Amino acid sequence: MVPIAYYLVLSALLFSIGAGAFLIKRNIITVFMSIELMLNAVNLSFVAFAYQWHAIRGQIFVFFVMVVAAAEAAVGLAIIIAVYRTRNTLNVDQIDLMKL
Repeated sequence: MVPIAYYLVLSALLFSIGAGAFLIKRNIITVFMSIELMLNAVNLSFVAFAYQWHAIRGQIFVFFVMVVAAAEAAVGLAIIIAVYRTRNTLNVDQIDLMKL
C-alpha cells in the first residue's frame, strides 16, 4: 500500500511543473498544456484524499474538474486556431493585443 504522502508529493511536483511552464513558456499551446497539467495534479490529490477518507465526494469533484477541463480543451483549442489564423503566430507576446 502506497502512503498518501507519495501521491501528494507527486501532485505538488506536477502542479509546480505546470505552474513553472505557465509562467516561463511563450507558446500558447505549451501554456494550454501547462493548465491541463495543473488540473490533473489537483485531480490526483482529490483522488488520493478520497481514497484515504473512503469518501466519494473527492471523486465527484474529480468528475467536475474533468468536465471543466474537457470544456476548456474544446473552447481553448478553438480560440487557439482562430488566433493562429488571424495572427499567423502562437507566441503569447505577439498576440497580446485584441485588435486585428
